[in-house]
Amino acid sequence: MMTPVKIFAITACLIAAALGSTAFINVKLLNKVNTEDKGFAVVELFTSEGCSSCPPADQLVAKIEKELKDRPVYILAYHVDYWNRLGWKDAFSSADYSKRQQDYATYLHIQSVYTPQIVVNGRMEFVGSEESVLRSAISGNLQKAQGEPLSLSAMTPNKSQADIKYTAGNADKNTALYIAILQKNAQTKVERGENEGRTLSHVQIVRKLQKIALNGDSGETKISLPPGFDSQNWEIIGFLQNTGTGVVTGAAKASFVE
Repeated sequence: MMTPVKIFAITACLIAAALGSTAFINVKLLNKVNTEDKGFAVVELFTSEGCSSCPPADQLVAKIEKELKDRPVYILAYHVDYWNRLGWKDAFSSADYSKRQQDYATYLHIQSVYTPQIVVNGRMEFVGSEESVLRSAISGNLQKAQGEPLSLSAMTPNKSQADIKYTAGNADKNTALYIAILQKNAQTKVERGENEGRTLSHVQIVRKLQKIALNGDSGETKISLPPGFDSQNWEIIGFLQNTGTGVVTGAAKASFVE
């Protein structure tokens, strides 16, 4: 007759094996041949260097970004500013990104915001460090047909300005184009706050987000570039978003051409 301790140990092993199998299946699903992708996934992470729960989420999106760099998966990391009051000011933070997160709380009927939080295609949100949920959300959206095609190009005649050209087909009057200027990676040694003494690594850091009202299927605009811009380590991601529902209906990215 098995003792309760032995029964518990066997049960725990079975659960662990099941969870491991689920994770393996998700990884295999995400690594399918690229030609099978019908849709896209815009992954928006809300994070902060002042939040002790955020580094695992930063590490997770870095892993996903590396795995899926050639797939239609668009990762944007927004550093919110409401953690700055606790002893460490995140140099990448902005009140604009905190407001964007609050807008999602309204769209998705959430009572309060938190970090780390991930929103995928403006349709669903969850804790940013939940790997299995993120992988499932990405794989599910890659299998859906893309709603609105979008293409982008970016030229930098100088270090202070970018010329952006875009084509957005089938967008209705409630759709806006958002252009995010991203720094691909950076490290910070945190000297105070909840992450004091840690060196944190970040990817796909949103350094500027600009909303563009669409006027026809194509157009161009000029965007001022943030300090420290480097065409080799920065890129742009554009996405179409319904201003009434928050749903993201198309996305594209481009490198900067000098």
